[in-house]
Amino acid sequence: MKRVDDFRLRFGKKELVPIITGGMGVDISTAELALVAARLGGIGHISDAMVPTVSDRRFKTRFVKDKLKKYKYNVANVDKSDVQFDLERLAEATKLHVGRTMEAKKGDGLIFINCMEKLTMNSPRETLRVRISAAMDGGIDGITLSAGLHLGSLALVQDHPRFRDVKFGIIVSSLRALLLFLRKNARLDRLPDYIIVEGPLAGGHLGFGMDWVQYDLKTIIDEIHRHMTQEGLNIPVIAAGGVFTGSDAVGFLEAGAAAVQVATRFTVTKECGLPDKVNDGSGHCAYIDAYNREIEKHPDGENISVMDKTCLCTQMRNFDCWTCGHYTYRLKDTSRRLPDGTYQLLNAEHVFRDYLFSTDHQLALPPA
Repeated sequence: MKRVDDFRLRFGKKELVPIITGGMGVDISTAELALVAARLGGIGHISDAMVPTVSDRRFKTRFVKDKLKKYKYNVANVDKSDVQFDLERLAEATKLHVGRTMEAKKGDGLIFINCMEKLTMNSPRETLRVRISAAMDGGIDGITLSAGLHLGSLALVQDHPRFRDVKFGIIVSSLRALLLFLRKNARLDRLPDYIIVEGPLAGGHLGFGMDWVQYDLKTIIDEIHRHMTQEGLNIPVIAAGGVFTGSDAVGFLEAGAAAVQVATRFTVTKECGLPDKVNDGSGHCAYIDAYNREIEKHPDGENISVMDKTCLCTQMRNFDCWTCGHYTYRLKDTSRRLPDGTYQLLNAEHVFRDYLFSTDHQLALPPA
């Protein structure tokens, strides 16, 4: 019976453990979490979401306070067209976040940064260029393009000296999305170094609608593999979404995936940036409660509008509510319940090694 440790992810001559920790935004995938994955020979993601805020929290900078002071006059105004990122300070914050992480890296693994396309209202292209460029300047090993088709993202940084040195990957949820990306970037003569395929059970910004249940990660990966074989493309395909045990991972690896990306199980580790009060929450989801409230008002399912739930970042900040993967409910089975009713906090190395060595869909509980 095979284990994840029987496989390796290959980038040229470099071999890696085929486990990638996902890029959970707003410093949920902390540097500490990514560093554990890299130390153990895999790949760890950090996120570039709200990097000035992350920098202020971690390095005692004043990026957010200074921006608030500058635009204080406009706080109550619905029109935010005046509000712009100071791109020099954004680059400074990104290089600080990435640079400090890379300085701390040990082991044979890699550190990637997850870069969402749809992350700003004003000057989005220039802001995106600065974010990607600054990450490369900070020494990042790879950049995962997410939350959007990224049809023009690579072109923004094609003149950067590390453009062909840094590993670039794209997250897609369909062959169609991948084809759009490849065709748009064909003129750059720069194929992605890896492709992460997120199925409908993943958390975060996915390419599925209310018909998500009709889609299956293995089917999507098979379609992408067939296309790449027909085109003679040899790009590692990474499976993501619903990979809860080492045996789940082996199933994808045996079917041809080069690695798996996992995140949900790491949210209950001490290295993760998810607040303790969320880990010990009551089990209610503000999104679901609000949706059910509207369903009661409109049982026919029409004219549903959940007005008190706004953009994800505002929702997370105001209501301590995070998006999550489908199998979050199974996290209780990965730990031990303590006498006070809370659950024992895990460490990232324990979870990583459980993925690496487990068989028969077993979950290794932490030592009592």
